[in-house]
Amino acid sequence: MKAKMNTEVVWRPSSEEIEHANVTAFLRQVGISDYHEMISRTSSDPAWYTEELLKFLDIRFRKPYDSILDLSDGIAWPHWCVDGEMNIIDNCLDKHQATARAGQPALIWEGEDGSSRSYTYSELASEVNQAANALRSLGLGKGDAIGLFMPMVPEVVIAFLAIAKIGAVILPLFSGYGTSAVADRLADGNARALFTADGFYHAGKLIPLKETADRAADSLSHLEHI
Repeated sequence: MKAKMNTEVVWRPSSEEIEHANVTAFLRQVGISDYHEMISRTSSDPAWYTEELLKFLDIRFRKPYDSILDLSDGIAWPHWCVDGEMNIIDNCLDKHQATARAGQPALIWEGEDGSSRSYTYSELASEVNQAANALRSLGLGKGDAIGLFMPMVPEVVIAFLAIAKIGAVILPLFSGYGTSAVADRLADGNARALFTADGFYHAGKLIPLKETADRAADSLSHLEHI
């Protein structure tokens, strides 16, 4: 027996919402008349669609790609932006600093206790630059693996972006891991450093992190404490 599909439309955008949607702006930029035509074009010419989307989103490459799509290994193994190189910081933060967006919110956080913090693009870039410079001062750089054993606080975003900025490898570690799980993953990734916090609240209970991180780091003599 086939399951009956529910085709009821639960929400439709207003004409004003459609007019100001990013999809509408993209359609106009590439000269496509409507959404259905765009979907058809994406299926028939994915290389064209992807390249036009990169232009629309102003995705910047430090080294331009030679070709947008290489299917020489077959359609199941596509190679995108062949030989291109980028750092996500250029697109996430740096390109916005000389624009009106610099003063707009980039990160908004709310804690379990109702407290909140927010950072503009400019403020977030400043914090990320400070953290990146601190990492460089420790001799860390391109290709080094750096662990993130952090709760969901603004600092984890800052650390994440700082690691990316210096070209290092981000090694995420679930905040619920125990000592052996953290140590094993740091060892497997040949991590050189680890970001952590004292702890965090979950369902009103304080969950310690640094004690676990310290025990894991003690078993890895090459790891630097940050």
